[in-house]
Amino acid sequence: MKEQRWLRRKDERAPEILDAALACFSDKGFAACRMEDIAKRAGISKGTIYLYFQSKEAVFKALARRAIGERIAAIAGQLDAYDGGTAELLRQVLTMVGSIASVSDAVVLPRLVLAEAGNFPELAEFWRKEIIDRGLGVFEMIIRGGQARGEFRPVPPEHAARLCVAPLLVIMMWRSVFARFDSQPYDYQGLVETHIETLLRGLSTGAAP
Repeated sequence: MKEQRWLRRKDERAPEILDAALACFSDKGFAACRMEDIAKRAGISKGTIYLYFQSKEAVFKALARRAIGERIAAIAGQLDAYDGGTAELLRQVLTMVGSIASVSDAVVLPRLVLAEAGNFPELAEFWRKEIIDRGLGVFEMIIRGGQARGEFRPVPPEHAARLCVAPLLVIMMWRSVFARFDSQPYDYQGLVETHIETLLRGLSTGAAP
């Protein structure tokens, strides 16, 4: 029984470290946050944290994969099995991603990448390849599918994919930088819904079922 409790606690350590790292990065920024700071927030020794992550960069990458990368992979994995209209598919994906952007604490991550890209180009390259390129790839796939079925106009998919995510990035940056200056909370859900309606009107040929 004691061994089972130890194994369960060991499995819980990595998520706790990542939660502590997210809080530390949010408070101090990536450069100023040290591994010992993360360990202290997680309630473990500095040596223990290295049993799970080799470096602060590895912690950041694990955070990005957990918060965003896994969701992108899940969406991509469901596309082949979807048999409804493309507009509804795009609506569902944008609603889900918009909800994450509106409430998740992980919105600090893209701000960190932009702020630290000059000093930590490896993080920017990682974010580009594993988050941006894969995310845009999902939206391009959806748009190309809609065009192939005659539901979407023949606009350049690579541009339309960027239009899909641009307002969501605005939400992330607004929440992590400017929201504290708002006189009243901004209606992020309203922005997401307006974005979806405007985008779908612009893409539609009127032939979707």
